Amino acid sequence: MLNTAIVGLGWWGQELVNAVQAEGMPKGNKIRFTTGVVRSMAKSTDYAATQGLALTDDYAAMLADPEIDAVALATPHGLHEAQVIQAAMADKHVFVEKPLALTTVGAKRVRQACEKVGVVLALGHNRRFLPAVLSLKSMVDDGSLGTILHVEGNFSNRYGFDYPEQDWRANDTESPAGGMTAGGIHMLDTLMYLCGHLARVQAVSLRQVLKVPMDDTTSMLLRFTSGISGYLGTMTTTARNWSLYVLGTKGWVHMRDHELLDVCFVGADVEARSFEPIDMERAELEAFADAVAGKSSYPVPLDDVVHGIAVLEAITESAGRDGEAIAISV
Repeated sequence: MLNTAIVGLGWWGQELVNAVQAEGMPKGNKIRFTTGVVRSMAKSTDYAATQGLALTDDYAAMLADPEIDAVALATPHGLHEAQVIQAAMADKHVFVEKPLALTTVGAKRVRQACEKVGVVLALGHNRRFLPAVLSLKSMVDDGSLGTILHVEGNFSNRYGFDYPEQDWRANDTESPAGGMTAGGIHMLDTLMYLCGHLARVQAVSLRQVLKVPMDDTTSMLLRFTSGISGYLGTMTTTARNWSLYVLGTKGWVHMRDHELLDVCFVGADVEARSFEPIDMERAELEAFADAVAGKSSYPVPLDDVVHGIAVLEAITESAGRDGEAIAISV
């Protein structure tokens, strides 16, 4: 059992805890949360009691606790780099919510710190665990769709309307390129999982209706190193949308939300395929525990993680240059 501290007990930190335990009891035999690290003890007291968590506001003291094997970070993006490095120096394994860092230099520094001491670093790209995504990956890899020519993805929501001005997410520093750090980066990682790394991007990011200082509409043209073309879109001010197209010479697949695939081969009718829903957060946290135990590698390679941050940085740069194409070399 991997004894883990959750750092940040806001909405998403609680989601991670709830995924693997209920009323303080682990749902499986791989991972459990024993401690919560928070900025405001008073705000988290009731929840911590419900889940049997010890509470502290001292990150360094938690890292010094020999009973804690790992940390899970559900903290503001700008804190990830320093917090991961501190954890690695304390010989703690780290699960961190996306993005790993806000710069490529920072992402490389974090990776090097973890690899230097031999701790597991795992990123919360939970869509890689979806059965529908795994099925789509198989169709791409086994040639069922022929030569892949083009992909399109959109992951949008309306959370921009819900952010108060004081929310740490509601600014261009923590949320560059609008919805990319909150949602779009999940679709980007899925596209990379299916098609590999990117060679260049062009981006336009607009603030049309939001009052808080972050963009609401971001559109990106992609070119993968394999030659595949692509489009990625994310919005923070519309109804929730997860939509992914993969188009090849033998057919196409449309992923509609997390459990639905429409498959159409050349000369055939559209076939609808459905998949059982899974708890993505439990899957990723248990995969993290398996990686720490040496049972398997965590299924999000760090090469992809660092490359994803390079793409995010290039998107932000391109948007600031009115859609200029930015090459990606990482």
